[in-house]
Amino acid sequence: MHLLLKRFLVTGGAGFIGSAFIRYGLKQIAHCEKIVNLDILTYAADLRNLASVEGDPRYLFVQGDIRNEPLVERVCIQHDIDAIVHFAAESHVDRSISAPRAFYETNVGGTISLLEVVRRHPHIHFHHISTDEVYGTLPLDGAFSENSPYRPNSPYSASKAASDHFVRAYAHTYGLSTTISHCTNNYGPCQNVEKFIPRMISGCLHRQPLPLYGNGGNVRDWIFVDDHSEAVWSILEKATPGQVYDIGGECERRNIDLLHSLLNEFATLREEDPHQLISLITHVDDRPGHDFRYAIDCSKIKQEIGWKPLHDLSSGLRKTIAWYLENPERLKLA
Repeated sequence: MHLLLKRFLVTGGAGFIGSAFIRYGLKQIAHCEKIVNLDILTYAADLRNLASVEGDPRYLFVQGDIRNEPLVERVCIQHDIDAIVHFAAESHVDRSISAPRAFYETNVGGTISLLEVVRRHPHIHFHHISTDEVYGTLPLDGAFSENSPYRPNSPYSASKAASDHFVRAYAHTYGLSTTISHCTNNYGPCQNVEKFIPRMISGCLHRQPLPLYGNGGNVRDWIFVDDHSEAVWSILEKATPGQVYDIGGECERRNIDLLHSLLNEFATLREEDPHQLISLITHVDDRPGHDFRYAIDCSKIKQEIGWKPLHDLSSGLRKTIAWYLENPERLKLA
């Protein structure tokens, strides 16, 4: 049985992926009647990400903490919410290594608070945005699927794995309507400059060192953020409650190869010599517990939902770099 969802509470909607999801929904989803964006506005959030929808009567911003259950419940009742789409999370692995407790409090505690509201209002569907990092690391071959065991290796991925388990447990114990999606590495406009791709674009623009962990041999699968947004909307429209879907971009690259592709695209857009940019690459000590490889088998969402990624890496990088060149103020490190 598919759900007909029209009124959405989006947590963390001022962040990179959440804001892309909201922009996509208000532009592309005809039956979307209301989106309430609940965001506490941490360093990673930016309301400029939503400037294009501020005047849309279907959109409302509420500043608040997802752990504030009375606030969440009040918003759900007042706006007749029938689905919570939960993006809000601490997500930077390096920060989780230096300050893990904040990841537990937001990613686990915040998810439980939202689930408690849904437990009191069980007509609300709960979609949980998670990560492929909950599965751990892969060797040179193979790919994660929805049946892969959980083996998180960083405080960030451990917190997301725990929140996944709470979603599953609440659905089983209390009969809640839930879905979960695990996505690979996102990139695109509006991403915080602490993340890999905007950090490298910033270094190119300002002629600063481009720090690369270890020998750059770690492998990631990359997805353009609008493709992720479309995947989540497709799940909300077509999935059966209780299902889990893995979302991949089918763009696996070693970090060093991704960086070279980025430098070539940047140089082409700026009509510069890419060799001058390559000289900025600086190898730094590897991150503690750095997972070697992530890869997603997204055949389930392709077959059951009919979704597939539309952007290849070259076109996605070109759009991303062009956006940052038009918005250079978004490349300033905090």
